[in-house]
This record gives sequence, structure tokens and C-alpha cells, in this order.
Amino acid sequence: MEKMNLDINCDLGEGLDNDALLMPLIQSCNIACGGHTGDEDSMVATLLLAKQFKVKPGAHPSYPDRENFGRKVIDISLKDLRESLSQQIRSFLNISLCIHHPMHHIKLHGALYNEAAKHPELAEMVTELIKSSFSNAILYCPPHSILEKMAREKGLAVMLEVFADRNYLQDYSLVPRSHPQAIITDPNLALAHVENMVIYKRIITLDGAAIPIQADTLCIHGDNPNAFEILKSLRKNLTF
Repeated sequence: MEKMNLDINCDLGEGLDNDALLMPLIQSCNIACGGHTGDEDSMVATLLLAKQFKVKPGAHPSYPDRENFGRKVIDISLKDLRESLSQQIRSFLNISLCIHHPMHHIKLHGALYNEAAKHPELAEMVTELIKSSFSNAILYCPPHSILEKMAREKGLAVMLEVFADRNYLQDYSLVPRSHPQAIITDPNLALAHVENMVIYKRIITLDGAAIPIQADTLCIHGDNPNAFEILKSLRKNLTF
């Protein structure tokens, strides 16, 4: 495979035991900050680990729904959701400043990530919150999404994100997790998926279509059962 530069990010600080294993293999990380999981202690521990390995840290806010790990849409007003997101990000920011490894980016988690990509009112609230309170942070967001469009309109810095371990539909949305082929766990399949996206600038969708893509960062989920093997394979075949 052709060698190239690439930023890889990972969702960490989510209560699993593999953060120390994955952190040396990535360039940026998204740290749970209390919405779907995580607390002050876990944020401190994960931020210190990120600092040790010079990994860029980001806040990973979510619907305030620990019961469903932030992976279901919940009934909450935009006002209450904005307040929750502000509290989550502010908590993370304060801790990151205290340990002198400041917040680099913000990436929404789970259902909120998917919903903000397609619903204008939600995307408007998120981008306005970031512009008004966290304007120094880069927003990691899906390409060809309403969230990207509104962020750019507001002058926010964005990095377009694709997923090494998730399959796509033709509208650039992720295959729902309820589908048996939503998640890619085979390192060889993940590598081929990434090769298509970062070298050939295309996503091969679940139904075999090729759609054009341009991406700045590539995500692997920390709770993927083969996250370590996938990351090792990517690092073996790509230069960072």
C-alpha cells in the first residue's frame, strides 16, 4: 500500500481497559466527559495518558444518557441539551488546562453525532455553542453533513472525519449499529476500507457503490473488539 500521512483518532476514557494499549498508536483522542460515560477521575487519567504520548486531546460530549451509552436519541429540549453539552465540554476543558494539556478539538458522540449531521436545528445549536464558548477548538465532523456546512458558515475550524471500522450508506451516513454489518472488526477488511478512503478518495458503501470522499482524520472506536489489531495493521501500512 502507498505510504501517506494520516491523523488517526480514537474514542477513549470510556471505562475500558485498553486506553494505555491504544494511545501510543494514535495521534488524537476523544475523551468521554460525563454524558454517555466518564467522570473527573477518568478524564484526568486519560488526559495524562494523552499528554505522556503527545496525543491531541478532544472533548467527546454526548446526549446525557449513560443508560444507553449515548447511542440512542433521547427526548430533550435544545435548551437543556445545550446546557448539558456546555457543562460536559467545560468540565473537560478545565481539567485539560489544569494538567497543561489543553483541549484540541470537540467531537460529538454516538447518536448525537449522527443526529447533528442531518438536523439543522441541532447542528445550529451545536455550532453556535462552540462559536460562542469554545471557538479555539476544532470540530471533528462528518463530511457532506449539515454540521460541516453550518460550522464552515460560522468560521469554525473543522476536520472531516471518516471511520475505519464502520460501514457507510450512499448518503454518507453510517450504517445503523442495529445492522449486522455496521461494524468492521476484521483488520484486513478495515485496512481495505481505509485504503479506499485515504488513497483512492472514495467510500465503498455497504451495497457496493463508490462515493467520493475527502477526509482529515480517521476514527477507530476504542470499544471495537479488534481495535488494537486494526491500529497495528494501519500503522504497519501507513506512515504518520
